[in-house]
Amino acid sequence: MTKNYKLINNILGWLIGIFASAVYIMTAEPTGSWWDCGEYVSTGFKLLVGHPPGAPTFQLIARIFSMFAGGDVTKVAFCVNCMSAICSGLTIMFLFWTITMLGRKLVATIPSRTPTPTAGLSLSPTSSAYPSEFTC
Repeated sequence: MTKNYKLINNILGWLIGIFASAVYIMTAEPTGSWWDCGEYVSTGFKLLVGHPPGAPTFQLIARIFSMFAGGDVTKVAFCVNCMSAICSGLTIMFLFWTITMLGRKLVATIPSRTPTPTAGLSLSPTSSAYPSEFTC
């Protein structure tokens, strides 16, 4: 039962993460947007110093993704926005796994109930509710 649960949980986590990333990429802005997003795209592309406190990890990963533009500077913003979309999808995937792990532990603490392969999955729809509010 535990092996079956882990398999279902892993597959569902990856599917939810891929689905969320695909939706974010389909709705990604192809150019720079207002406020800090344009600044982060440019500092990631040129590896410059952004305003304090900065985001060095974001800028280093953005530099890697900006190389997928192939020298076309008009595609850099879309590549960095795709990086943000993929990172958001990974966040949703890890949040799903966290919620299912906590839900399973909660069900296991109830003496009259035993964990089932779907224990903790009932909270999974909430895993994509809040991370979408914080994307760039």
